[in-house]
Amino acid sequence: MKPGKKMDSSLVRRLKYVRKNYFLYLLIAPALLLTIVFKYVPIYGAIIAFKDFNTIKGILGSEWVGFAHFTKFLSSPNFGVIFVNTLKLSVYGLLLGFPIPIILALMINQVRRAAVKKNIQLVLYAPNFISVVVIVGMLFIFLSPTGPINQLVMMLTGEPIRFLSNPDFFRTTYILSGIWQAAGWSSIIYVAALANVDPELHNAATLDGANILQRIIHIDLPTIKPLMAVTFILSAGGIMAIGFEKAYLMQTSMNLPTSEIIPTYVYKVGLQSGNYAYSTAIGLFNSVINVILLVLVNSIVKKLNEGEGLY
Repeated sequence: MKPGKKMDSSLVRRLKYVRKNYFLYLLIAPALLLTIVFKYVPIYGAIIAFKDFNTIKGILGSEWVGFAHFTKFLSSPNFGVIFVNTLKLSVYGLLLGFPIPIILALMINQVRRAAVKKNIQLVLYAPNFISVVVIVGMLFIFLSPTGPINQLVMMLTGEPIRFLSNPDFFRTTYILSGIWQAAGWSSIIYVAALANVDPELHNAATLDGANILQRIIHIDLPTIKPLMAVTFILSAGGIMAIGFEKAYLMQTSMNLPTSEIIPTYVYKVGLQSGNYAYSTAIGLFNSVINVILLVLVNSIVKKLNEGEGLY
């Protein structure tokens, strides 16, 4: 058969398949449309990063400046501090926060009474539904010089600790409050994966004399190992993609040396100062770093995890 006829027959088979399963494509159509409109169409705006953007002339009418905005950011005196702050906040948050949902899921999985298990999950998941604004408000109340935590500190040392105005305490406060808020909700995916473990494996291991820790190490952890690899890659790939809301709300004039990160800097330069081209260049630089980290971490995990990675 000639190559042209093979291509024609293959196209006919595909069209028949689409016609037969058209309802599946209708189901995915809204999600695909939303992804295109809100994820791919805005990419066009990234052109601003390479132009001297003027709101009157528009994106196409503005003059090209190439990599001038990127050079300006990389050579600015604030670059080193902002980049290091962002990296430290992200890396520390990942290293400290990644194991906690796994540990919680393993602990929840050991609870056998369904009613008790549901109540524990309810308590653990609840913080995720609290607004960031409310979380920061709670931090200001509990960690203020006259708050309950400092009352205990004063009983022991006689002097309060200024958690939110001391730059040395900003990262610890930010990361620990983030872990408390998200750990329970992040454990859901691991709890669901552990629910698929065959109970007979645990029964057989118990008969062989295996204790709880041995069953977790040799049965539960191997089950969720591929899932752990994927979630770690995704988390590491978005290591620079910190939301600005919480960091911005926790900022004070005294903790800026550690609280000023790329997203808050972009917000101030772009929306508050109106320098849209410069802020777009900074955001694009941040995105490129994320992509590089995603590819790098995925390749490392694939080597360590016997070829299993995100792609």
